[in-house]
Amino acid sequence: MAALAAAYRTMDCGSLLTQDHAVMSEEQEGFEFLPHTDPATFVEEFQKSTSADNRIKFHQGTTTLGFKFKEGVIIAVDSRATAGSYIASQTVKKVIEINPYLLGTMAGGAADCSFWERLLAKQCRIYQLRNRERISVAAASKILSNMVYQYKGMGLSMGTMVCGWDKRGPGLYYVDSDGQRTTNYMFSVGSGSTYAYGVMDTGYRYEMSVQEACDLGRKAIMHAAHRDAMSGGVVNLYHMKQDGWGKVSQTDVSQMYYQSLEERK
Repeated sequence: MAALAAAYRTMDCGSLLTQDHAVMSEEQEGFEFLPHTDPATFVEEFQKSTSADNRIKFHQGTTTLGFKFKEGVIIAVDSRATAGSYIASQTVKKVIEINPYLLGTMAGGAADCSFWERLLAKQCRIYQLRNRERISVAAASKILSNMVYQYKGMGLSMGTMVCGWDKRGPGLYYVDSDGQRTTNYMFSVGSGSTYAYGVMDTGYRYEMSVQEACDLGRKAIMHAAHRDAMSGGVVNLYHMKQDGWGKVSQTDVSQMYYQSLEERK
């Protein structure tokens, strides 16, 4: 150990900085582009191809919901993954736990959402180590927006919500694969979002209790899953509080629907 310490003492500081810079350069995030003058045009050619063998057309479907109320933020999502009319999975986890105070949702391409939000989790951790404080919800959503904007028009498919709690209180942002970023008190993303918005417009109140907010979130996803063929599975419900997020429940959509029918009799 002493020999190692002596070696570091005699090493030139300039060479250490040069080596550190080289390592950082090698670890810079990014993709190699297609060997084409304009990658966006190249992808578009395949998307609009008249040949069924060459056509690249993604059919996504989901229902994700996030809304603020007096006790924090509720995140409710379904769990169905589809590939066109084929149901690929009923057990997809569409909430990505970025850190104990940040959550992200998945809508669009599962691979795109998963990759970029996990990369966001890495960047948020680096920020925390460098600045010795948690990153804000606004800053986290801005990092995600900046990262995906570099690949605008290149085939990414992502519509995500980033929610959390920071010094300003609860935060909720929408970010998509075009780099669009906006904040509001409520968002619903996916093919079943119109049905979820209908339920929310009927029952939403800012002064709701935690139980009322959880029930409303579950109800919105349940009705969306019933009407939208691309949504289904279970309702995963999260509550973002001042001390971090907590998973509230995981409820089967079909059981909820038939139970609601019995209650209306």
